Amino acid sequence: MVKISKEAALTYHESGRPGKIEVKPTKAYRTQTDLSLAYSPGVAYPCLEIQERPDDAYRYTDKGNLVAVISNGTAVLGLGDIGALSGKPVMEGKGLLFKIYGGIDVFDIEVDEKDPEKFCEAVEKIAPTFGGINLEDIKAPECFYIEERLKRTLDIPVMHDDQHGTAIISAAGLKNALEVIGKDISKVRLVVNGAGAAAISCTKLYMALGVRKENIVMLDSKGVISSDRQDLNEQKRFFATDRRDIHTLEEAVRNADVFVGLSKGNVLSKDMVRSMAKDPIIFALANPVPEISYEDAMDARNDVLMSTGRTDYPNQINNVIGFPYIFRGTLDVHAKAINEEMKMAAVHAIADLAKQPVPDVVNDVYKVNNLTFGREYFIPKPVDPRLITEVSAAVAKAAIDSGVARKTIEDWDEYKNSLSVLLGQETKLTQKLYATASAHPQRVVFAEAIHPTMLKAAVQAKAEGICQPILLGNDEVIAKLAKKLDLNLEGIDIVNLRHPSEQERRERYARILTEKRARDGYTFQEANDKMFERNYFGMMMVETGEADAFITGLYTKYSNTIKVVNEVIGIRKEFKHFAAMHIINSSKGTFYIADTLVNENPDTEALVDIAKLAATSVRFFNEKPVVSMISHSNFGSNTSDGAMKVRHAVDRLHELYPDIPIDGEMQVTFALDNELRDEQYPFTRLKGKTVNTLVFPNLTSARSSYKMLQMLNTDVEIIGPIQVGLNKPIHFIDFGASVRDVVNIVSIAVIDAYVNKVKQAMTNAVHNS
Repeated sequence: MVKISKEAALTYHESGRPGKIEVKPTKAYRTQTDLSLAYSPGVAYPCLEIQERPDDAYRYTDKGNLVAVISNGTAVLGLGDIGALSGKPVMEGKGLLFKIYGGIDVFDIEVDEKDPEKFCEAVEKIAPTFGGINLEDIKAPECFYIEERLKRTLDIPVMHDDQHGTAIISAAGLKNALEVIGKDISKVRLVVNGAGAAAISCTKLYMALGVRKENIVMLDSKGVISSDRQDLNEQKRFFATDRRDIHTLEEAVRNADVFVGLSKGNVLSKDMVRSMAKDPIIFALANPVPEISYEDAMDARNDVLMSTGRTDYPNQINNVIGFPYIFRGTLDVHAKAINEEMKMAAVHAIADLAKQPVPDVVNDVYKVNNLTFGREYFIPKPVDPRLITEVSAAVAKAAIDSGVARKTIEDWDEYKNSLSVLLGQETKLTQKLYATASAHPQRVVFAEAIHPTMLKAAVQAKAEGICQPILLGNDEVIAKLAKKLDLNLEGIDIVNLRHPSEQERRERYARILTEKRARDGYTFQEANDKMFERNYFGMMMVETGEADAFITGLYTKYSNTIKVVNEVIGIRKEFKHFAAMHIINSSKGTFYIADTLVNENPDTEALVDIAKLAATSVRFFNEKPVVSMISHSNFGSNTSDGAMKVRHAVDRLHELYPDIPIDGEMQVTFALDNELRDEQYPFTRLKGKTVNTLVFPNLTSARSSYKMLQMLNTDVEIIGPIQVGLNKPIHFIDFGASVRDVVNIVSIAVIDAYVNKVKQAMTNAVHNS
């Protein structure tokens, strides 16, 4: 478990802007017109629409994405009753989690009121502002009354996460743990240590899953809750047992199948664990010190299935697996409540997700290669990107089916896609790339198949139907790596280019390359030697039509790959240069940057080629290019050599391609600010247009620009490098590329290969007609 010092925690909250959350505008506000629309007089119109139809508040305001996190500070974490204001950092933290995991806006509201009636009255009066209410850190038993009353009096969803969040996640864990060991939920004996809000809610949900009430023993600080006790409130009395032979935890857990602790640390001993039934399930959820440590439980016996609330042990039961996605699905259908059907839908969605193959991003975060459903993994990890799509959709569907939704969802695939876009897991562009590529999968050679990232990407691309991978490398080494990474290579071709069985093909490729480069001093022996190199061999596969596209770059230096691609594939005849481009997806739009890889210090002629290639590539992505030629100078304000070469390139581009909206030289500020550019330089060919393509004067400026954006802005998605201007789809990727980065490039390579085939078929048809 990560140890946090007091100094580090206080510095974190105080540094920069104090606190953890802020409010940001979502509409334009720069001009007087913008402000008149945002406030008076324009704001009157949506007010009147809402007065006539109250549900239009979801249409014209943030109500449909706004949750109140409300507390009176009477049960804050393990700190107890510290007061409403003192609990504010926790409520802000909850708001941060809502935002980063569910994309939900939050106002944290601390109500300085302990009287349940008055607290409810305060919440009821502010409720119209919100699409949902998350009650937090309110002590029992008052929390039961408060939640029940607000659920009854309000027409928006209300959930006390301390109760139901833990219940939903642990219920999913219990369902899966029992499946792992093959026990029938209706027959297991359950001991619950703790009788607070979370314990009561958890146990009720376990019963809904199938645990029988007569098989449950609950304990509070005084021992077993039995029917002969006179000190029980209504919630505890419901779980009172009629057994008279058990009074202590030690007696209760003997032969029990499941222990769920929601109490305090170090109350369950090793001997108690040894007394439990075969394959005992232990959920020790007290935080930060669990009822028994993971080490002690495992030392007591080796057949334990264990969960805690801690991140440093398997099967963490963490409420963040639930509440952001439960509210996400609830808000998206404008639900009036969070009912039992919706909670149970969340339970099953979370449980089912743990049985699916684990995304690479999860394995990377936890530095493992083979998380698979079983004793060590039966609850999804909090960072699993599929939670938002699977749990939110399940909850939304349950809300619709149970009749509490104001809005329906017709296309569930589109809804899930929108959720992926919401959190930046995917964008509409990447979704479109994958959909197009999977409709026309091609044969793609992966040069560095012995690199874990490349091998994972190849397997993932095949699983997503994007391509038919061909792996280059030693088949035994690749198989061993695949086993280590728990990857399935079934249906994937492996070519061991150095194996004697490939001699005929190497020699054939060498003869073809020798003939092609005879005037460049190539000999057959030299070409044959090069065929032992993966880049030469792989590119020759594409050149001869034995593959459709080629991916390399994780091991190879760019300069070497550029040399090979020039020799084997060559540049399209209408150009003298090829280049590379990166796509930047941001909240301000999609931008294309060139040249980011190939031409270190392009001259005027090279800049002309780069600009034309960039414009052609933007059209490839079904957008109209609007090109700005970037410089430190604005339209002749500087006459240095660097500025003049860009200016001369612009002159040449205007002459050669008058139909392309392109201009410069100009600074980035004027390229991206339409109003400023049009005001200062009204003569440009870009007047009234929004630039989407930026051609930089050299490699240093282009690479530095996109790398800086990548490092500073987590909301920016960057795809690339995308090679443009080559005769066939050859792509070399960045050294530090992730699996998703590689798959993105593969999808582009596949589309490129398919488009080339279509063009060639059309050309052949013309020749044959």
